[in-house]
Amino acid sequence: MISLLLITAAVSARESGSRWLLIDTDKLLLKVMSGERVEAVFRNISIGRNGAGIDKKSGDEKTPLGEFRIGWINRNSHYRLFFGFTYPSLAIAREGLANGTIDREMYAEIRAAVKMNKIPPQNSALGGQFGIHGLGDADPEIHHKMNWTKGCIALTNEQIDSLNHWIIKGMRVVVI
Repeated sequence: MISLLLITAAVSARESGSRWLLIDTDKLLLKVMSGERVEAVFRNISIGRNGAGIDKKSGDEKTPLGEFRIGWINRNSHYRLFFGFTYPSLAIAREGLANGTIDREMYAEIRAAVKMNKIPPQNSALGGQFGIHGLGDADPEIHHKMNWTKGCIALTNEQIDSLNHWIIKGMRVVVI
């Protein structure tokens, strides 16, 4: 699944030549990509306390894997900056419907939002409010010692300020 996502991302990026983000949850790094070229690398990022996976559910403190877009930007976040993802994706919603995590009504809401390029419901059993943020007033020492988020990707305040220059609403994000 992960290698398929990476191959799909690389092919799609090569065709479009557009800027996008690649987040590697194993190596704990975030890359700003332009097509297949790396433009910037942010190391020692933090992810969810319980790692990453394709089986994300609300409250499990896992970072979901998949392909998303930057759906909104909060420049007044408690965590300094927050770049919210269009999570859950249609693929994640399909899986959630198949395994009984969400019902047909919620699946239909997510599907409609995705088709209209809107932010999917953020209150489903699949979770929500997923994205990239800084530390805000959090302890930088904890950030360097462990994965500490509830599922988001966290950078230091200096890193998030630097990343801010690259981010635009609608930007593609691939989390592997």
